[in-house]
Amino acid sequence: MSSHEILLAAAEAIVAPGVGAPAGCVIGIDVDGARHVAAAGLAAPERPVAGAMRRGTVHDLASVSKVVGTTTALHRLASMGELGFDDLVTRFVPSYGGDAETSIRDLLQHRAGLWEWQPLYLAPGDDPLATIDALPLRYAARSERHYSDLGFMHLGRVVEAAAGQPLDLAVRELVVRPLGLSSLGYGPVEVEAATSSRGDEAERRMVATGHPYPVAWSDAGFAWRTAPVNGEANDGNCFHAFGGVAGHAGLFGSVDDVLEVAAALSRADERPELWNPDITADVIAAGPDAEQALGWRRRELIVQGERMPLLWHPGFTGCAVGFVPGRGIAVAFASNRLLAAEPAPTDILWRRVLDALASALSTQE
Repeated sequence: MSSHEILLAAAEAIVAPGVGAPAGCVIGIDVDGARHVAAAGLAAPERPVAGAMRRGTVHDLASVSKVVGTTTALHRLASMGELGFDDLVTRFVPSYGGDAETSIRDLLQHRAGLWEWQPLYLAPGDDPLATIDALPLRYAARSERHYSDLGFMHLGRVVEAAAGQPLDLAVRELVVRPLGLSSLGYGPVEVEAATSSRGDEAERRMVATGHPYPVAWSDAGFAWRTAPVNGEANDGNCFHAFGGVAGHAGLFGSVDDVLEVAAALSRADERPELWNPDITADVIAAGPDAEQALGWRRRELIVQGERMPLLWHPGFTGCAVGFVPGRGIAVAFASNRLLAAEPAPTDILWRRVLDALASALSTQE
């Protein structure tokens, strides 16, 4: 089978009818500049005439925003000498309410001791940044890794301060423009987009049950979204509290644009004007936690017995991106998994994508 046939078969298998199957998905790989993208299923099943999922469909990237947006912007700013990863957060955000010795590195490694998540849109007042500055730490700073949306909200503030412009403009200037991307940007979007969910049902359930995190505020009287979410941020904090632009979520883009970011990072040595080699080496290296680099997660990709480090990150809506540093290998995936009756975890879908990537790589000489 050719690489495209392998990807198409994988995409069709992922959306095959079943309780946990997403309505549609797109898989893309880029190997040394040779790109293959395959789509299957439906992008927006609620539409009167449901359109097919297409290569150019734009997706809510959810937490993939953390790496293709915020982390990559910080990577560029560090390469430009505008900041260092060991700089204190308070250099850029004087009001930061966490441990005073917290560095940018601590936030990127999810070791700042912050809460994983809170529904900031339910807090009194109308300033979510003041709310997170006032929250007490949940864990001792730098003691262990706890994946935190709040940490990346703070990192979005760092990008803004270091770049001297709002986050959406900073990501455009630092990532979108130099890489020649055509669709990547913060919502709302009016182009053909995949529906991400049926309203705020996931977060409403999190607030009602206190699972997986206890919440600080009641949702009494809150106007939850109940209609299909299409073209606006699925993440509740991003949409309700931050107006669609935040360091932890909010980016939309096609699989091709996400793949372009990953491919550029996989061949960072070819663009020294964008990526300082020493900074790149720091970004991709494992930190105190072997499965966590700076912003990016780390895992192994095994192809015909060869083990390669894969830098990657998932998104709650059913998307993910990854690359192998120095090898010219990049992979991206997007789906509308939350539309399934019992949504399969993104990581389960991602494993199937990585199996397809390994198969495609195995067929190449």
